[in-house]
Amino acid sequence: MSKKRLLIIDDEENMRHMLSTVLKKADYLVATAADGEEGLKLIEQDRYDFILCDIKMPNMGGLEFLESARDKLNGSTVIMMSAYGNIDTAIGAMKLGAYDYISKPFKADEVYLTLKKAEERENLKNENRRLKERIQIFEEDYRFDRMVGKSQPMLEIFELAEKAALYNTTVLILGDSGTGKELIARGIHHCSRRAEAPLVPVNCGGIPETLLESELFGYKKGAFTGADRNKKGLFQEAEGGTIFLDEIGELPLSLQVKLLRVLQDNEIRPVGGSRSMKIDVRVVAATAKDLEAEISKGTFREDLFYRLNVITIKLPPLNERPEDIPLLCKHFIQRFNKLLEKEVKGLTPNAMAQFLEYKWPGNVRELENAIERAMVIAEDLQLSAEHFRFGQIRENPMTRHSASYDGLSLKRAQQVVEKDLITRALQETSGNRTRAARLLEISHPSLLSKMKAYEIDL
Repeated sequence: MSKKRLLIIDDEENMRHMLSTVLKKADYLVATAADGEEGLKLIEQDRYDFILCDIKMPNMGGLEFLESARDKLNGSTVIMMSAYGNIDTAIGAMKLGAYDYISKPFKADEVYLTLKKAEERENLKNENRRLKERIQIFEEDYRFDRMVGKSQPMLEIFELAEKAALYNTTVLILGDSGTGKELIARGIHHCSRRAEAPLVPVNCGGIPETLLESELFGYKKGAFTGADRNKKGLFQEAEGGTIFLDEIGELPLSLQVKLLRVLQDNEIRPVGGSRSMKIDVRVVAATAKDLEAEISKGTFREDLFYRLNVITIKLPPLNERPEDIPLLCKHFIQRFNKLLEKEVKGLTPNAMAQFLEYKWPGNVRELENAIERAMVIAEDLQLSAEHFRFGQIRENPMTRHSASYDGLSLKRAQQVVEKDLITRALQETSGNRTRAARLLEISHPSLLSKMKAYEIDL
């Protein structure tokens, strides 16, 4: 083990000589300075593990030295010495960064024991730092950007996503709602050479079909009523970066043809434009739909599917990887502790047992929301089962008896039934409007229109 370097700062030559002799025998490498100014010069030239510093000295005293050296100590442990000090002096020295304080006169053994105590503290601090570094490395092994997981399927997905990030290849991400498709897309972008350029997310099911083309590709002035200027599309906004086409299975057939041309030629043509323009944009797409089934039904183009399906990442539902649940709980608790300024330590064993048994139909998003809600209402340091509502859905008093109607108006009865079915579909899909629209067998814009008309907010 290498010898510890020690600096003695004291204006008394006899004190410097005595301490040097004793501490060299104790196997320290010793340097000395006659005042604070000389000590400052030495710590600028070398790093010392320990500094013994007198408080009362000419030119620059010990407290002034501490004040001036605060940004130059580089982790050195400072022990103050004085024959004139009192408790206030000691407290002042501690506030300026000193570790300990010794009153003169003292025996050589007293100095040695104080140094040994300080050395033990330093060893403990270093061990804690190394432990934290090992934990960080361990946890990073289970991460991809903002996603966490240690199950074998997720580790394989992280590995594939990291490889995909290195290239400009199109990526298709499959998985149920709430499994983290957008997080994977963001991770691929952030780990790529395009990370400094924009990532533009687009919900293909959330934009009305009549507006989608102009939103994606932009338009020229005069292309349609209200087009009083040229407008860039989302593909142009993503120039040099990545466009994330979420719910690609909702894309109308007419636009599927145009997207196919973009993927083939790296060109777009704004609505009303006469010329195509080159673009440099990586496409990452995602869907909860079975695209091969959609091809069989004639609602999705086979050639577009093969263009998108270069690298496919399929995210499993949470109930197929229960070993990730404790890690996800820890991750979300740490995040919400910061956001909510709380100090929750974790879940009780009973709550964790229920977490592992529950099926999580809303996947990771449902788990995240459950943790956030529990942390808002909990006053304990641990979240217990009573803080969660596993699978329970709040009943809306406005719709509790909505399916029953005693009047004779067909129009009113239809409205009552529609409102009830829409509410049930949204509850069944944990608020996923795209999936709810599919269950109801209506278009996504139609669902949004009816939700607004019936004042449904789920």
